[in-house]
Amino acid sequence: MNLALTITPLADSWGMHDVGAGWWIVMMLLMFAFWGALIWGVVWLARGGHSPVTPGSQETPLQVLDRRLADGSISVEEYDERRKVLEKSS
Repeated sequence: MNLALTITPLADSWGMHDVGAGWWIVMMLLMFAFWGALIWGVVWLARGGHSPVTPGSQETPLQVLDRRLADGSISVEEYDERRKVLEKSS
């Protein structure tokens, strides 16, 4: 059985032969919007479902310095030097 012969009567009954190029463009744009939203949602969920920096929650330079000392990424000597520089610039 030919698939085109099966689908053609359905398309005729739904009036799909006379939709025109404008509807094809609209359907194509909606398809891209759907897939774009789906991909964006997957990426958003993979990143933890939230933005890493929210307004009003940015750390001050001194808080960043304290956090870096606490997690061991800088030594106490580096911390003291950088804290002095930060206090001078404030």
